[in-house]
Amino acid sequence: MATFLYKLGRTAFRRRRLVALLWVALLALAGVGAATAPAATSSSFSIPGTEAQRAFDLLEERFPGAGADGATARVVFKAPDGGKMTDAAPKAVVEETVAALKSGSDQIVSVTDPYTAQAVSRDGSTAYVSVAYKVNGMELTDETREALQQAGHAAQGKGLTVELGGDALQTMPETGAGEIVGVVIAGIVLVITFGSLVAAGLPLLTAIIGVGIGVSTITALANVLDLGSTTSTLAMMIGLAVGIDYALFIVSRYRAELADGRSKEEAAGRATGTAGSAVVFAGLTVVIALVGLAVVNIPMLTKMGFAAAGTVVIAVLIALTLIPALLGFAGDKVIGRKQRKGAAESPEKAAKPNAGTRWARFVIRRPLFVLLAGVLGLGAIAIPAASLEMGLPDDGVKPVSATERRAYDLLSDGFGPGFNGPLLVVVDGDKATADKTVDTIERLDGIAAVTPATPNKAGDAAMITVIPKDRPSSGATETLVHDIRDATGDDVLVTGATAMNIDFSQKMNDALVPYLALVVGLAFLLLTVVFRSILVPLKAALGFLLSVVAALGAVVAVFQWGWLGSLFGVEQTGPIMSMMPIFMVGVVFGLAMDYEVFLVTRMREAYVHGERPGEAIVTGFRHSARVVTAAAVIMIAVFSGFIGMSDQMIKMIGFGLAVAVLFDAFVVRMAIVPAVLALLGHKAWWLPRWLDRALPNVDVEGEGLAGRDAEGGAPRPDLVKA
Repeated sequence: MATFLYKLGRTAFRRRRLVALLWVALLALAGVGAATAPAATSSSFSIPGTEAQRAFDLLEERFPGAGADGATARVVFKAPDGGKMTDAAPKAVVEETVAALKSGSDQIVSVTDPYTAQAVSRDGSTAYVSVAYKVNGMELTDETREALQQAGHAAQGKGLTVELGGDALQTMPETGAGEIVGVVIAGIVLVITFGSLVAAGLPLLTAIIGVGIGVSTITALANVLDLGSTTSTLAMMIGLAVGIDYALFIVSRYRAELADGRSKEEAAGRATGTAGSAVVFAGLTVVIALVGLAVVNIPMLTKMGFAAAGTVVIAVLIALTLIPALLGFAGDKVIGRKQRKGAAESPEKAAKPNAGTRWARFVIRRPLFVLLAGVLGLGAIAIPAASLEMGLPDDGVKPVSATERRAYDLLSDGFGPGFNGPLLVVVDGDKATADKTVDTIERLDGIAAVTPATPNKAGDAAMITVIPKDRPSSGATETLVHDIRDATGDDVLVTGATAMNIDFSQKMNDALVPYLALVVGLAFLLLTVVFRSILVPLKAALGFLLSVVAALGAVVAVFQWGWLGSLFGVEQTGPIMSMMPIFMVGVVFGLAMDYEVFLVTRMREAYVHGERPGEAIVTGFRHSARVVTAAAVIMIAVFSGFIGMSDQMIKMIGFGLAVAVLFDAFVVRMAIVPAVLALLGHKAWWLPRWLDRALPNVDVEGEGLAGRDAEGGAPRPDLVKA
């Protein structure tokens, strides 16, 4: 592989104008496709194989046009102190609001009058209007949302407290500010790392081009493939992360090859053949992690994974072709003027051991101490993960400044917390069966109210609304859902947003172990081929699991237990988002294996070329520690930019990914990995002979290039190593 990529890098360097033109043309083509494609709506959400989904399907069949999986909204009214919602003036305001809502959009299925639907609290202080829509929250038009908000604002100015809630208000959070901050910090870190604006700009430029092509392609195909807006968000996050990482390592290796006295074309070829080989296999691990999301069997997640994996493939191709081409345009500017001058004046200063060298030597002297400190430290942080409770956060975790949170609180105070998450029970049977079901449910614990059964026109199905006593995301409500299912027959199905969230969480929980086994297993085989070792891939997988569990422990401590919650803007604790563990495994595993491949490949390269195990560890750190550190700092900065957002789910994702990268890059890869390799010595690179003969020789360390006629001999005094 190294030889093929070496030739590819040299070809791209020589034909740089053609290569650059092709990538610009691809970007323009994708941009035109995105601009001319029909506007995307939302990916249809379904959870195959769950009771909640079967109930929705039955509703669609027996209650056509009822918008069973459509968005809902609630307009909550509270009378002024001393007044009641049944008074003439408040009642007139509510009736005006109901009329405005009915005429506000053609996407509305129904608007309930609180005075005929028993939606006024016992003390008369609170009332609510329920609005049902034909489509889900992400498919609502801006005009429909504006009509809802205008109806609420109009009522607010008439002496009542009016708040809006429900999933009809849900929109994709604007993440542009966080991404911009992340890119700015990335630029600063790259300038510090390289000491050259040109060298720092190349990874940013190519990452943006790759993300532009990937996201534009997703946008262009969104309607055809039923891709939601969340798909492009994930692709942008992952594409930006790996795009910067891959370019960073190839540019760094190019500068090192120049420092060894090679010509620019030869340096580009060798950088692509060596660092590029690591990029290919690092990219494959990310692709495995993302494509593996198909194991969960949720179509939306499968599409997100495949789309993000496509963006990673683009990032790899750009790193292997466009980076060498741009290096050809950059010339000597890829090395900063100050560095060239400093190296010319003091060659011995350039050869001085760097921080990576000093740290590696420290670890080699005290490997057992470093290993125990790293494992015990992450183990202590991981302890809260044993108390992990998964679910989907409701409006109760939103900031108090949000109208959804205030509507949630008004409903809880006026009616009870369970009114924020009613359960919908669907009976596949006649009225007698439905009435019997109502009687059965009323005898269960945790029930606040049960409405009479509402049959369909044919009389062969009915709907029953059940109000729990506790809030939607509580363990008591989840228990109630299971109790209803256990107490009723197979012809009774429980659904609704709350039940759907419970089933979704269970599905994610059930898929976690198979997903881990698939991703870690395939990556283990891949890394065995790369490193030609059994123990190195095993150590990589175990270290990753340790960092992810520690990160989950930190997430539980902050978002579920409330530790340091005020520091991160957590106003209400609750269950951890159900897709968080799998999402963290997929994203962090890819990035962790990036750092593992880039760092250990250089050690393997030195070991293959004759260095002793301890010397190889030092060599790997001397060449790779600085850029791995820079890549990790960039990723932490990018993910941390999402912590400041008001949306609890985005905040949780940003925090979880940031601490996971922090733990994995600086504790596992920089401390535990060299400590384990130092303790193992030559045994780290042991591989059974039969397996060595069976495995393909992909030559990631560039051994096949050693016999080539290098164009340079002694290091050039005018250049310094990256």
